[in-house]
Amino acid sequence: MSNTKSKLLALLAAVIAIGAGWMTMNVQAAESSVVAVVNADPISRDALADAALQRYGVDVLDNMVNRHLIMQECKRRGINVTAEEVRAEVLRVAKKFGLSLDSYLQLLREERDITPDQYSREIIWPMLALRALVSDRVEVSQDEFNRAFLSQFGEAVKCRMIMLGDQANASRLQAQAQADPDSFARLAKEFSEDETSASVGGLIPPIRRYMGDSRIEEAVFALSDGEVSPVLQIGDQWMFLQAVRRLPASHPSPQALPAIKEQISDRIRDEKMKTAAAELFDQLQTQAQVVKVLGDEALTNQYPGVAAIINGQQISLASVAAECVKRHGEGVLEGEINRKLLNQALKTAGKTVEPTDIENEITRAAISYGYVRSDGSPDTQAWMESILAQGKATQDVYVQDAVWPSVALKKLVEDSVQLTQEDLQQGFASAFGPRAEVLAIVLSDQRTAQKVWEMARDNPTDAFFGQLAEQYSIEPTSSSNFGKVPPIRQYGGQPAIEKEAFAMKPGELSGIIATGDKYIMLRCQGFTEPIVSDFEAVRSELERDLIEKKTNLAMSVKFDQLKQSAEIDNFFAASKEMPRVAAETSTTQR
Repeated sequence: MSNTKSKLLALLAAVIAIGAGWMTMNVQAAESSVVAVVNADPISRDALADAALQRYGVDVLDNMVNRHLIMQECKRRGINVTAEEVRAEVLRVAKKFGLSLDSYLQLLREERDITPDQYSREIIWPMLALRALVSDRVEVSQDEFNRAFLSQFGEAVKCRMIMLGDQANASRLQAQAQADPDSFARLAKEFSEDETSASVGGLIPPIRRYMGDSRIEEAVFALSDGEVSPVLQIGDQWMFLQAVRRLPASHPSPQALPAIKEQISDRIRDEKMKTAAAELFDQLQTQAQVVKVLGDEALTNQYPGVAAIINGQQISLASVAAECVKRHGEGVLEGEINRKLLNQALKTAGKTVEPTDIENEITRAAISYGYVRSDGSPDTQAWMESILAQGKATQDVYVQDAVWPSVALKKLVEDSVQLTQEDLQQGFASAFGPRAEVLAIVLSDQRTAQKVWEMARDNPTDAFFGQLAEQYSIEPTSSSNFGKVPPIRQYGGQPAIEKEAFAMKPGELSGIIATGDKYIMLRCQGFTEPIVSDFEAVRSELERDLIEKKTNLAMSVKFDQLKQSAEIDNFFAASKEMPRVAAETSTTQR
């Protein structure tokens, strides 16, 4: 009763703390309090911020530094990108993909895990700000427009192409094609290493001027119909072309011409803006004086509470932590809740995770993934280096998020995991015993299965069964291999199939085996000889393998039990402010 009362009091305290923020529509009030309660044990927002900062601080800081560089330059030049401009750009991009604004934002969430607010602040706003900063540099000249117009509507040459990776072969084939132009299509099919064009006799899309490589364009426009070009080196490939025929220039209607001109000009302007913006951003990064304090112990002691200094302007650790929570809070909080559950369970069981336990688990993981020295000893250093090389975690985070939970769960189940003689016998039979060699047909409905089974019974041969498998089986392996599937072992996790397979004799047909939503029939071809007959020779290896499997299963069951029996209140997910599109990012004036 006292435990229930304490849980209710903790829950009430958390609700009151957050309720005040809800009642006043003040999210900041909620953000300064409890984000979750796990079995009456609260997790504070500060603890969540620290955990999120530890895991994502460096990556988030890099993004914030980049945005600050752009914001500082906007402020220096009196440029402001408003929320309305950001929203309009998001809407424009959505329409470009033929989607409504809501559908596009939902797609970003589902496919790229980007919230509308994050998309606005970190992608759209910097892009618009950089464009505004370089807008005075970007103009479309008449010559640029003319080139782009010709590349879209100008005269074209329809061509065939042969591409090879060897210059000598290219020269030899070019001489043959030049001597007999009518053989070009055949030579392309037989020898060109560009499979797409080779399959159609070397034909490629028509080539216009100013589309790409000027050497190719000059070569093909110099050819008469049927004539073959010299060999051209393009990167590490050699190619030559044959002109098929000239295609005259297109002439858009006068009514469509204004819209076409606008589209071409916009496209050129966008491309030039992207290039100019990238150059400006590189310039800002090169010229900036950036001191990254986060992650540097000496600088952290020198600048307490500071994450970075950009051209003399400080970014606080608190602001980076808040950004980490905004982006990754839900995922990090889930990890903190799980860690809280495991700590509570360890305390109840009177168990602790010691440093030696952590070391042993890292050693086990290194061996499991093949990080072993030539003398057979585990190479834990190489294993850790491989983990850290992925760039997703520091060693401390890896230990906290992967190693410690695994060790904690093993501690909680270690007393309940025991091997019986039956376990050993079944494990030996599964790992080293005979396998049933069968042909199989897998079907999705019982009526078809009954029909196919009757045909297999009436014509009891492997060949006919294989033909039925090719025609009817919905499982790719059995269908493509005339029913042949990998041998079936005992105690492999498919009891209904295994029971039927090991009850048959060679040449026998099984009954229809219903498993899940599938219907399976087997034809026995025989049994393999056991791999190992001496149980004692493999006993230690078998015991180690079975203990690990039973432990992993027990760990999974235990964790599910902890989650299901826990009283968890996640206020962060419930009270999180709905993301806003085009939140105001810069307050400087243009």
